[in-house]
Amino acid sequence: MRKLLIAAVSVAAMGLAAPASAADMPVKAAPPPAPVVTIYNWSGFYIGANGGWGQSHQCIDFVTLVGTVAGACADRSGGLIGGQIGYRWQTNQFVFGLEAQGDWADIKNTRVSLIDPLISTTGKTDGIGLFTAQLGWAWNASLFYVKGGAAVTHNSFDIFNNVTGVGLASAGHTRWGGALGVGWEYGFAPNWSFGIEYDHLWMGRDNTAFAGVVTPIGVTLLGTGVSQDVDMITLRFNYRFGGYTAPVTARY
Repeated sequence: MRKLLIAAVSVAAMGLAAPASAADMPVKAAPPPAPVVTIYNWSGFYIGANGGWGQSHQCIDFVTLVGTVAGACADRSGGLIGGQIGYRWQTNQFVFGLEAQGDWADIKNTRVSLIDPLISTTGKTDGIGLFTAQLGWAWNASLFYVKGGAAVTHNSFDIFNNVTGVGLASAGHTRWGGALGVGWEYGFAPNWSFGIEYDHLWMGRDNTAFAGVVTPIGVTLLGTGVSQDVDMITLRFNYRFGGYTAPVTARY
């Protein structure tokens, strides 16, 4: 009987000690809520402005009574300013787009002609347009893209007498060619982005006819042939209509 009493007291003591030990154990904290990550979306219509620098490489040939005579090549450069409008749509990380861009340009150069040192020629590009498609890869608010399509430039060409300053011939023309470019853009707000872009334009050759212009040393000019390439570097700002960012809950 005594042994049974001692055993019962021991069991009761152990039962009282167990809850106390459990109470002393640390309570496991609940996991924090998963953070919400904002994903930038590039889809939508946009409009913007751009400005920068352009350089034109131009070669001139003169058509004379005795045949075509090379008139040398030269580079000319100047400022650009204009705007763009387009539409993009995003699928996963791929971004597709269409864009039209127009820029006023002041790219010009004056040089003495090799065919007659008493005359000079002035070539000027005062307008550039681009109509391109884009293919891009987005890392959230950062977008890298390539573009390609059609290009158009408006050019003027003047020949004048170096001694008298009198103009001998003048022509203005619009030339179509191709364009290829690459750019990077960053969305710093849901609707706003800025970027930098490089474009190369292949404008081919353009021919102009003159009605028998005679230079001071007696060379008769019947026309010119002008070939041209253009390089452009521009900074761009865009505003996207209906821009939004998609909230996504991060997973662990």
